[in-house]
Amino acid sequence: MIVGRPFLTVDQIQKKVRDLADSISTDYGNKNLLAVGILKGAFVFYSDLVRMIRVPLMVDFILASSYVKSNTSGEVKVMHDITADVTDKDVLLVEDIVDTGITLNYIRERMLMKEPRSLRICTFLDKKERREVEVPLDYVGYSIPNEFVVGYGLDYDNKFRNLPYISVFKKRT
Repeated sequence: MIVGRPFLTVDQIQKKVRDLADSISTDYGNKNLLAVGILKGAFVFYSDLVRMIRVPLMVDFILASSYVKSNTSGEVKVMHDITADVTDKDVLLVEDIVDTGITLNYIRERMLMKEPRSLRICTFLDKKERREVEVPLDYVGYSIPNEFVVGYGLDYDNKFRNLPYISVFKKRT
């Protein structure tokens, strides 16, 4: 297996994170913000993003997935739920990539049952071509074609998350 051609550089990533953080900071100026990172993939983006948001916020995490290696199983598993009470909170779900939409939609519906004041979604990458379930996205870093990417938290078989850039992943045949 090899990591293929570069897709997004460190500079491109950091500029886009700053832009997203600026928009979020403007929109959440006087709100009670709870930023929820969706693990494992979003941990790098989430960390960069919350450090650049210029309004007070609380942090929490949910660990959920429907993927095995590079394929979705279609069944979402939540291994760790948030611990914060969302009552009277403006919740921002932070995701690394929206692909089929299955996992994110499941998490969104689960979060809405807890009755937050508001719920918005921020994703670094949006792969619309693969969408099976439509999910409203409020903040999108980049829309990308239907290619498998790794790096900046994104993985293949739990590897390559540590790359500081994003690369198209190719299996060696």
